Amino acid sequence: MRLALTPETLLQAYRMGVFPMAQSRDDPRLYWFDPVHRGVLPLHGFRLSRSLRRRIRAEPFRLSLDCAFDGVIDGCAARESTWINAEIARLFRALHARGDAHSIEVWEDDALVGGVYGLAIGGAFCGESMFSRRRDASKVALAYLVTHLRRCGFVLFDTQYLTDHLASLGGREIPRATYRARLAQALQADADFARCPLPSAQEVLQFNTQMS
Repeated sequence: MRLALTPETLLQAYRMGVFPMAQSRDDPRLYWFDPVHRGVLPLHGFRLSRSLRRRIRAEPFRLSLDCAFDGVIDGCAARESTWINAEIARLFRALHARGDAHSIEVWEDDALVGGVYGLAIGGAFCGESMFSRRRDASKVALAYLVTHLRRCGFVLFDTQYLTDHLASLGGREIPRATYRARLAQALQADADFARCPLPSAQEVLQFNTQMS
């Protein structure tokens, strides 16, 4: 009989720099990954383009924190091809209930149109996935998240892998050994995801002007 993975075991794996993914939505098995090159999004190097800056200034969306975690996971998994299976969704919902996993939601009126979720361990935030049903919704979520993490004392934003989308926002790859060293330092940081409320649009713009 295969024993179910516990939230505590998953947390320990992330503290060691290892994370799980499924082959597909319908595959019940999980596979563990420890990439040779790790994707990170520097908290001091987020690229806020002119078009994204204008988008944030216009405030076309309403953002919230930890108000629709299940909806964000469902939105991230609602793709033709996904690594989020039922087991990963179960584990992260349990971690959210414990206060370890978090989401930022993007709303258009009462419709959830984007978001991002991940795991907070010490001063590291392990970004899991994001989705967008409106133009720039996930980019806006990331801009707010980067600002929020810095305000709350986080020092490392782990994106696991580097995509073209993340690279356009300042993401880069670092060697596994460098990542592990930075993770070890981040685990000792005094950070708390709930320390501050979500920033305002003006605060996001000011923060990223100062950081650029």
